[in-house]
Amino acid sequence: MPYITSLLQDKDQNKLSYGKTIFIGLGFLIIMATWSLYNAFVPIFLKRFVAGETLIGLIMTLDNIAAITLQPYFGALSDNTYSRFGHRMPFMIIGIPIAALFFALIPLADNFWLLLVFIIIMNLAMSVFRSPTVALMPDLTPSPLRSKANGVVNFMGGVGAILTYGLAARLYELNPAFPFILFSLLLLVILLAFLMKLREPERPRTGEQIKIWQIVGEIFRTRERRILYILMAIFFWFFGYAGVETFFTLYGRNYLLIKESTAAQALLFFSLTFVLFAIPSGILAGKYSRKKIITIGIIGLIVVFSGLALTSDLLVIRLVLLIGGIFWAFININSYPMVVDQAGDKIGAYTGVYYFFSTIPAILAPVFVGFLIERLGYGILFISAIFSFMLALFFILKIKD
Repeated sequence: MPYITSLLQDKDQNKLSYGKTIFIGLGFLIIMATWSLYNAFVPIFLKRFVAGETLIGLIMTLDNIAAITLQPYFGALSDNTYSRFGHRMPFMIIGIPIAALFFALIPLADNFWLLLVFIIIMNLAMSVFRSPTVALMPDLTPSPLRSKANGVVNFMGGVGAILTYGLAARLYELNPAFPFILFSLLLLVILLAFLMKLREPERPRTGEQIKIWQIVGEIFRTRERRILYILMAIFFWFFGYAGVETFFTLYGRNYLLIKESTAAQALLFFSLTFVLFAIPSGILAGKYSRKKIITIGIIGLIVVFSGLALTSDLLVIRLVLLIGGIFWAFININSYPMVVDQAGDKIGAYTGVYYFFSTIPAILAPVFVGFLIERLGYGILFISAIFSFMLALFFILKIKD
């Protein structure tokens, strides 16, 4: 295979090369697989040394804290980087080996402080290369094809999560260290593959130093409100989603009176159709516009959450969640391309800004929705999500085509 310099088909510059996009998506696959494994089993390792769930929960938010602080910084820094390896690759060369090493060491820690050091260094190293890695897709793809490409990349991310819950869970039963070592090796293999087969497009030096907080300030100060409206819509639909995701299992136990495992299994229906419709969502956006497909997705999820608020029948809930995953794909697949379309030559910085606005809700929503549930009961769960998505709809409709 020749060097990949774009995700276009070699003989047709208006069509996406799915083979090349799948190759680029390997980076997102292993990132999602690694985080899925981390979220699933690191709390178990922490529980060996920590009695209280509050401290465990605090430590497990380190990745979200990094997403709103370090990832935007390194995304912007990659825009300012010019090297023989490209703009994004140096961050992968530095971050991936360190992350892989300390990720593999996590299950081997024999005391709390050593485990905490491994977790912190792994999170720092992952923050170095996550935004630059994700920015590779828009770097290599013209704007009209970015939704299609993002659909493929997110499909690969879904495959990574499935890989974790399937293969990694079985390896964990054999030895808790095995899946961590395997995924660490896969990180290194994918880095090597990128070094051998990927060439980033050259960009002229502008002399401009891109600083992340200046960009955030510009977004809020500019008279052109398009990017701000997009980011506010992203904030509110992730806020609504994060609240439901956090409390759905408890909602099942305390409100529907079903087992936690049964409630968790119901969410698999949502995830399944999200993965299956990741690529079709991008194709539809290329045909009808991202704004239209996202708008359909938001309205669809408002209807879905309304239905979930009105039923306690488990079969109906599963069917509604199955439909909900389709609408979530309509939204989620097309939001990142909408952001980087406004970036110009600041794709890394805007990737970091995207992660900022999509991660803040994961920190704030559980606290706010938990407060509402304590005072109003679990029946408020989907009502709060409906209001969040209505606010997202308000902002997306303010965007001019």
